[in-house]
Amino acid sequence: MAETTLSSLADLNQAAAVASEAPKHVQKLDKYGRAYATGKRKNAIARVWIKPGTGKITVNGREFDVYFARPVLRMIIQQPLGISKRTGQYDLVVSVAGGGLSGQAGAVRHGLSKALTYYEPELRAALKREGFLTRDSRVVERKKYGKRKARRSFQFSKR
Repeated sequence: MAETTLSSLADLNQAAAVASEAPKHVQKLDKYGRAYATGKRKNAIARVWIKPGTGKITVNGREFDVYFARPVLRMIIQQPLGISKRTGQYDLVVSVAGGGLSGQAGAVRHGLSKALTYYEPELRAALKREGFLTRDSRVVERKKYGKRKARRSFQFSKR
């Protein structure tokens, strides 16, 4: 950390203005013109690649509608595209592992949101406002010794 000597209040205001500048978000693409991001939820981890296309979504080598059969899960995944008004503009290739289908859908949504901000940094404000860039850190609580489950005790009997 560089030490600077402040001799007046004006110097302090200038130093504060320089320090408070927001970081500039730039486009992050690989050599194939794709944006990549990792999303997580519960025990699921999703790797998401997006590139301009017709809206084709592939999950673990299978069609999107086949892998996520429940309409609620498909809706969760498509929320970031709907918020940013980019439905049908990007092709998605997703590799997801761990957890159940609900956790996997949340992980794909998180990864897709991050990948969208890497491809188009100006979408960051809208996606952040909806909470899609925040990793949901809730995980299953571990079982404690002397308990039947994480918190459930054995039935008490006086006699």
